[in-house]
Amino acid sequence: MASFRVQGNQFLYEDKPITILSGAIHYFRVIPGYWKDRLLKLKACGFNTVETYVAWNMHEPQEGKFCFTGMADIVAFIEIAAELELHVIVRPSPYICAEWEFGGMPAWLLAEDGMRLRCYDELFLSKVDAYYDVLLPMLKPLLCTNGGPIIAMQIENEYGSYGNDLKYLEHIKESMISREMDVLLFTSDGPEDFMLQGGMIPGVLETVNFGSRTEEAFNSLKQVQPDKPLMCMEYWNGWFDHWNKPHHTRDAQEAVQVFEDMLNAGGSVNFYMFHGGTNFGFYNGANNHGKYEPTVTSYDYDSPLTEWGDITEKYVLLRELIAKYFGTALMPLPEPVRKMAYGHVQMKPVAPLFDVLPLLSTPVQRACPEPMEKLGQDYGFILYTTKVSGPRLNCSLVLQEVHDRALVFLDGEYKGVIERWDPQPIEFDVPEGGAELRILVENMGRTNYGPYLRDYKGITEGVRLGFQFLFDWTMHSLPLHNIAQLEQAPAFEERVQDINGPTFYQGSFHIEQESDIADTFLALEGWTKGIVFVNGFNLGRYWEAGPQKTLYVPGPLLRTGANEIVVFELHGAKTLQVTLQDTPDLG
Repeated sequence: MASFRVQGNQFLYEDKPITILSGAIHYFRVIPGYWKDRLLKLKACGFNTVETYVAWNMHEPQEGKFCFTGMADIVAFIEIAAELELHVIVRPSPYICAEWEFGGMPAWLLAEDGMRLRCYDELFLSKVDAYYDVLLPMLKPLLCTNGGPIIAMQIENEYGSYGNDLKYLEHIKESMISREMDVLLFTSDGPEDFMLQGGMIPGVLETVNFGSRTEEAFNSLKQVQPDKPLMCMEYWNGWFDHWNKPHHTRDAQEAVQVFEDMLNAGGSVNFYMFHGGTNFGFYNGANNHGKYEPTVTSYDYDSPLTEWGDITEKYVLLRELIAKYFGTALMPLPEPVRKMAYGHVQMKPVAPLFDVLPLLSTPVQRACPEPMEKLGQDYGFILYTTKVSGPRLNCSLVLQEVHDRALVFLDGEYKGVIERWDPQPIEFDVPEGGAELRILVENMGRTNYGPYLRDYKGITEGVRLGFQFLFDWTMHSLPLHNIAQLEQAPAFEERVQDINGPTFYQGSFHIEQESDIADTFLALEGWTKGIVFVNGFNLGRYWEAGPQKTLYVPGPLLRTGANEIVVFELHGAKTLQVTLQDTPDLG
């Protein structure tokens, strides 16, 4: 057993003053085979604590069905931290933001009519409490009060940026206390007055999040919470990327100077992020401050450790500063993870999407197009099909509130794309006798921050030709959770010139021996937009819009012998090959 508490303006661990030097590493953004490597590098940099969010949607993907294995094995991650003698700060759900899909909340919440999110809504809180009944007992043995490494836990996350329902925060607090979470509880908020006022509750330590202007931020915290320790719970030493925007970097010297300012002010700090990792699969979030902007697959964040675990100039400067400031002897640096260039891989089209719908989805009939959530779908794509009478000239196809990107086909012919951030109608003629209208909508990530969290996916209002709504729809949910079903697809004759729609492509490369397995980076030069699977694992999205140009392929996903690559390309490729190289390109 151990104690971690607040006394005046100090943190005490085992009754001795301690400065918390923490770094954020999200277990759910890192392949489990690399958890120890990343945690070792955190410790080798001089840090004494690791912080992680807990992503509810990873652990309860369907209501009442829980997952705590593989990348969701939070207990194993914390146990590795304990082996390395790192303290742990846990920031559990319900909401985490984190540029993570729906801020960490599960998509099935949106299927409940009338539910209000992140407030004292009894329906919402019943779902949170049912989740806590499973999650928190798993964490209990890992609390420092029970001999484990967890020294503190967060109540909600940056709540003052969203609302002011203090009764809701009190419920979350009591839900944790009643389940014997008897460690230090805290909240964290931005430095604005309204944020701090909306996110604080009595008996819980408030911390502050910022990326610069240390004195100003800490003074704001002192005004609402005098005579308590100063802690920056999220020091934004880098930043994340959106599609169609430049790649973010931050000067290493300047970032480390802000950290030194915190130390000189007597503050503790959690680097957000220390190691960002990857938004594998469909788990990237999006921002919406009046315009919807999805986050890229990489969550490199320009952190001290890169997405693939390499040390950076920022890391080296931090390590030197910590050694100088605290006079501690630092452990040797772990060896870098090996990279390998496996070269070009030829790809061939194996299954146009519309040819294999029966393998991937069971159709559902509705009068109106329904969003994914109403069909029990969480991520991926959804296809809407209906018949349109004709002849009609100069039709204007309008999708009311499409979330997020729709490809339109008339009798199998591609007519264009309608995007949420640029919802321009598509014009076409309908021939005599009518035509089949198909609309394939991609969920590009639910909003993770701000006032627009209730982010249904698919067509959320309706479809019109001119002012006439279209009814009688067939819908195919396409979450693409299991692409192994494609093995049952009929043989496809390669007629590349005939492929004008979404198609699955397949290729493979060979690794002779285990010693040749290493990290690599998948470049898709000449491809347009889609997702990539390696040995059945969803690496995430690619898009020629950038900034990201390569996808990170961790070595533990590979194996000796044949390694399969499947690309689901939405538009078409100029060249039927991909390249596995030993260098990344984040733009």
